[in-house]
Amino acid sequence: MNASVSKESPDPRDRPARLTVGVVGAGRVGPALAASLQLAGHRPVAVSGVSDASVRRAAALLPDVPLVSPAEVLARAELVLLTVPDDALPGLVEGLAETGAVRPGQLIVHTSGRYGTKVLAPALRAGALPLALHPAMTFTGSAVDVQRLAGCSFGVTAPEELRLAAEALVIEMGGEPEWIAEESRPLYHAALALGANHLVTLVAQSMELLQKAGVAAPDRMLGPLLGAALDNALRSGDAALTGPVARGDAGTVAAHVHELRTHAPQAVAGYLAMARTTADRALAHGLLKPEFAEDLLDVLSDGANTVNGTHGTDESGPGESR
Repeated sequence: MNASVSKESPDPRDRPARLTVGVVGAGRVGPALAASLQLAGHRPVAVSGVSDASVRRAAALLPDVPLVSPAEVLARAELVLLTVPDDALPGLVEGLAETGAVRPGQLIVHTSGRYGTKVLAPALRAGALPLALHPAMTFTGSAVDVQRLAGCSFGVTAPEELRLAAEALVIEMGGEPEWIAEESRPLYHAALALGANHLVTLVAQSMELLQKAGVAAPDRMLGPLLGAALDNALRSGDAALTGPVARGDAGTVAAHVHELRTHAPQAVAGYLAMARTTADRALAHGLLKPEFAEDLLDVLSDGANTVNGTHGTDESGPGESR
């Protein structure tokens, strides 16, 4: 950058080493990342997408960027974002390399959480520079995603000689790079899925149950509660555990199981699994007293046996502890 001071902010497009950017797979992630790179001065030049939704997303987030084939994306771009589903990624990389679409010196970036850079080995053999940049965020497919990238952590895996380049791209998108070793990618991704994906399921299920209980605005009721629980968990980990399981209140847990069997039998298995996991963690961290744990674990075990069909009809009342 020129050291001279200007009263006007410099145009990002005037920065050195700006790259042409292509997107293969116009799902929810690719267009948002390309739009973020555009704000940093890079130039999206091509995007590929098949479904009507992909075409609409590309048009909304990357207006005037032509929709072309994957091979043509690689022909036009210096930096290529492969933003396809995990299971499709190995075949896509292999196919692009076999057809000669990959060029030496081209930056090939995938956004899969599951994979590191080994999945890009065919592109590497063709002379490309492989990067794995996974944004740890859920995407909506709308412009709000570009704003949410500010401060978002990215799981970064790359050859050591490309580490600085990978981290620089993340920073340009407004993110925070977090280095993940190649062999740790599957565990890293499992951890994120366990938290984020299952959280959505739990919240949606909780809202449905509150509606059945007559709550008119379950989202309004849950918002402050879940926000506080998430904040406490991030700050304190297992020390933030509260509720009947952490207290060892077996009677209340038995009542929950009874009500769920009556009104939402599809929720029983998930409730029992999470309650058992919570009990194990509460015991391990000294929150659940051993003298209260036995009755609680009996309730959970009996509930699981009933779900699995090894007991007959549950005869316990809603407040009865076994």
